[in-house]
Amino acid sequence: MADNKKKRGGSDRALIALKEPYEVRYWCKKFKVTPAKLKAAVKAVGRSSRKVEAYLKFQKQKDRDRALIAVSQPYELRYWSKKFKVTAAKLKAAVKVAGRSSKKVALYLSAQKKPRKKKKAKKAA
Repeated sequence: MADNKKKRGGSDRALIALKEPYEVRYWCKKFKVTPAKLKAAVKAVGRSSRKVEAYLKFQKQKDRDRALIAVSQPYELRYWSKKFKVTAAKLKAAVKVAGRSSKKVALYLSAQKKPRKKKKAKKAA
């Protein structure tokens, strides 16, 4: 978008001007991000809207991948089994049933756990 109203060429429209509040609002709405994330993206890759858009898509994909459980990776098996307090075999079975999403696996495992009955203390006579 144009920083200077007299300068409305195509090259200026493709740049993001963080000093202009209306531009920040426009680009935040377009990319569906907060102003802070937009500023961080511009700082990381520059003012080009194409580069910023590609960077933000990559970040969203990266966040999505973090929430998935890769059973084929031993370090991930250790991490998730420790986090959910189950064995690796139980985790693999849960992933097979519920899918790779960590949220779905957590829900599945919490539904599988049975509440333990409290033991009654015997009175000594």
